[in-house]
Amino acid sequence: MIDWDKLITEAKRSRSNAYARFSNFKVGAALLGADGRIITGCNVENSSYGLTMCAERTALFKAVSEGIREYLAIAVYSETSPPTRPCGACRQVLYEFNPLMEIACANADGKIDKFTLSELLPEGFKL
Repeated sequence: MIDWDKLITEAKRSRSNAYARFSNFKVGAALLGADGRIITGCNVENSSYGLTMCAERTALFKAVSEGIREYLAIAVYSETSPPTRPCGACRQVLYEFNPLMEIACANADGKIDKFTLSELLPEGFKL
């Protein structure tokens, strides 16, 4: 059972670390490993926008670097309305690890939208 309240709280907390000096568009993510560990990430902008990293990929890359390879869910927190969904690049990177991953997108208004990754990225690319 996924503790969505805890995962969303961790994503919200991580959002406060975002480096978004150009857009002020701050996002936090909290990734739940199959072993129960929660790995957080925030977006990190760069003046060369193409080098910006999203919160979801930050969390995933941190988890991979720590040896975690199996994931159950991810929460994404922003203050947009509706809640921000993972971008296409993040969807594809997450798909590599678990096409059936559960996703909760939450915002400051308390709105929470839930999906599976396959709903957001049907027929994602796999070698």
